Amino acid sequence: MKNKIRLFSMLSLMIFCSSIIMAQQAPMQNFRPYDQRGLNVFETPKTDTIPFTGFKLRIGGSFTQQFQNLQHENVIDTAQFTGAMTGWHMIDANADSKDDRALIKLSNGFNLAMANLNIDVAIYDGVHVSLVTYLSSRHHQEAWVKGGFVQFDKLLFLKSPTVDKLMENFTLKFGDYEVNYGDQHYRRSDGGNTMYNPFVENMIMDEFTTEIGGEIQYQNSGFIGVFGMTGGEIKGDVSEPLAIDSVSKEANRRAPSIIAKFGYDSQVKPDLRFRLTGSVYTTKSSASNTIFGGDRTGSHYFSVMENSASSVTAQAFSGRINPGFSDQVTAFMINPFIKYHGLEVFGVIEFADGRKVNEVDKRSASQFGVDVIYRFTKNEKFWVAGRYNTMSADMLFTDPTKVTSIQSVSSDRFAISAGWYIIKNLMAKVEYVNQVYKDFPTLDIRYAGTGNDGAKFNGIMIEAAIGF
Repeated sequence: MKNKIRLFSMLSLMIFCSSIIMAQQAPMQNFRPYDQRGLNVFETPKTDTIPFTGFKLRIGGSFTQQFQNLQHENVIDTAQFTGAMTGWHMIDANADSKDDRALIKLSNGFNLAMANLNIDVAIYDGVHVSLVTYLSSRHHQEAWVKGGFVQFDKLLFLKSPTVDKLMENFTLKFGDYEVNYGDQHYRRSDGGNTMYNPFVENMIMDEFTTEIGGEIQYQNSGFIGVFGMTGGEIKGDVSEPLAIDSVSKEANRRAPSIIAKFGYDSQVKPDLRFRLTGSVYTTKSSASNTIFGGDRTGSHYFSVMENSASSVTAQAFSGRINPGFSDQVTAFMINPFIKYHGLEVFGVIEFADGRKVNEVDKRSASQFGVDVIYRFTKNEKFWVAGRYNTMSADMLFTDPTKVTSIQSVSSDRFAISAGWYIIKNLMAKVEYVNQVYKDFPTLDIRYAGTGNDGAKFNGIMIEAAIGF
């Protein structure tokens, strides 16, 4: 009863605060709003007609609060040496006299609130600067800069009619920014910013990171082309890598990451939109690549499938699976998107391979997902949605005797949600989720038993968010 009262009080307070702090802000050029208007916006379109009226500073924020009621279960195989080793009698790496595969006990309650500070600046006609800081998140509860970039949609200061004509179709971006690999990153939850995601969490294999570099975008009559080059890592580093590459037998080196995207996006009719893109991300060598683990905020499913000694900060990515391609990686993604009246369908088809610096052979991973959303009423304030997401990967495991092995594993997630944009800046959603794990080894906490049906989590999530 106390939790219900606290949840109602929290939602009431958010509605009251939003009516005070979300005064109308002047529109900005080439800007994706942090509220409902930012839905289904991918690359900022070149059809922007907002005039430049001088230097403009916009300070906004994103805030998310959740109530969690999830349960989890697994199987601990302690039958050791019965002709062949089938399990581990005890795994206790931290010497706390508890098996590391014993799940933490969960109860319902509120998760840590997440908040982002959004600063956007129009410094010149067609020149937009953006800076996002994570004020509070699961992985970094202190303020932590996500990144910043400068985006050029016009180059009027060059005073060249030829360049001005070219820039009608081109966009340039430079900085430490969200890598434009695939379209899923435009729809995911990002710390306190959950306004674009009809579900509580992202994909199981979360393809997201920030890197330092630049990209050029081309948009013309619906056709889209993107080419980018970055440093290949989540942060700048000028120190020489010390690890020895198992293939070259030489000291590891840093190489740039190359990102490319090609596609077509058209509003075919007033009530029909079609978009299809294909993307690639690749790097030949890296000291620490994080394309499948670059989120510095953490999962929105707290502590699921984590052990009894875990903390929400140190084990911040519950429910996700990172294949661990930290040295070499090549990933391809295809994203179809169709919106007809209130019905939306978005798909993820992804294949990747790569390795760590101490591996000789590459491993592979794949992921498939489909979101089906139906938005209804005037201004599409309400929605119901379903998601199916499955992934499989050849994962590297190390047993307590330090012996490594590769095993093919998989995980499936099904989620249904319903939500309401109370106003364009305020959203509430409820979700039921069920995720199962298959073929994990007995040494892993996600081991499902001989029937492959004993490792899973499921339950209800309630989420409220503000974006302005």
